[in-house]
This record gives sequence, structure tokens and C-alpha cells, in this order.
Amino acid sequence: MALARTCKIMFTTGLLSLAVACGVPAAQEGTAALGAGGGQAGASAAQAGNDLKFGADHRFASGVTISVGSPESFKPSASAYPRSPRGAAFDVQLTNDGATTYKLSGLTVAATSAGTPVKQVVDTTQGFTGITDAGKDVAPGRSVHVTLAFAVPQEPTQLRLQIRPSATEAAAVTYCGPA
Repeated sequence: MALARTCKIMFTTGLLSLAVACGVPAAQEGTAALGAGGGQAGASAAQAGNDLKFGADHRFASGVTISVGSPESFKPSASAYPRSPRGAAFDVQLTNDGATTYKLSGLTVAATSAGTPVKQVVDTTQGFTGITDAGKDVAPGRSVHVTLAFAVPQEPTQLRLQIRPSATEAAAVTYCGPA
């Protein structure tokens, strides 16, 4: 009897921890790097730890500043990959406030919906082509704008976007909120 109660308490504690992570009643990674989908996404009422609301700026120690706009829902076209009932698109603004040139090819964006990895949507019909200027270098004082889209369920969900300015850099920022 005590074992069953302990398991139930641990399960409930885990669920509550996940719910608090994005400040929502439901629990909550996919990779978009260089325009490819892969395995590794509104403002919410409360953000956990280092999670940011969509729209907020984050400056890395390297001087790179990132801002991610609120998700915009859209219906992917018939030619979109992967097939999905709905997509969430994000405007990402990257500014190089550092002293050295930033290589855009290092940018990695991972997304999850309710804790499950989601893939990047490539829908050229609607202009969602990923990071098309991946070979571009961003000089100090310059900015680039990228629009990324991810496959999400039909019903509203909690999305988390984890952005890393370089695949080898340990520092990352996570944006979290409803989509």
C-alpha cells in the first residue's frame, strides 16, 4: 500500500514539475539547423528558470543577441514536409553585437510540443524554407532575420524552442509558451 502511494506521489510530482516549467496546466525538443528538420517552440503566465517569453531578447556571452517572436499558426500546404495538421511559425532575429564575425551555420534550433520533439516544416509555397543563408557570415553590428516553422498538433499546445548559437557551445536559451 505504501509503495503504491509513493509511486503515485512521485508521478504527480513529476507532472507538476513539467507543468510549472512553462507556467501552464500541461507538461512540456526537434532540431532545425540549416533548414533541416530533425530529432533534437504567446507569452505564458510564468516562466521557469531561464525560460523566456516569446518576444524577449537574450544576449549570449559571445555578443550574439537572439529574439524570437510569438508563434503564428498556419495550415501547411499539400507540398509541405513533413505533413502536419498545423504549423507554428517563428520570426527569429539574430544580431551580432560581438567583436568577431558570427557564422550563421552554427545556429541550432530545437523544438518540442508538450515535451515531444517536433520537426521543422519546410513549405516553400508559403515561404517557410528554413535557414536559407546558412553559409552567411554576420559581421559585428549586423543582423539577420530567419523565419522557422514547426509541425504541431491541431489542438493548442505548449511549445519550447531551444536556441544554441553554435552546435559546440554549451550555452542555450529556451523560449516557452502556447501555440
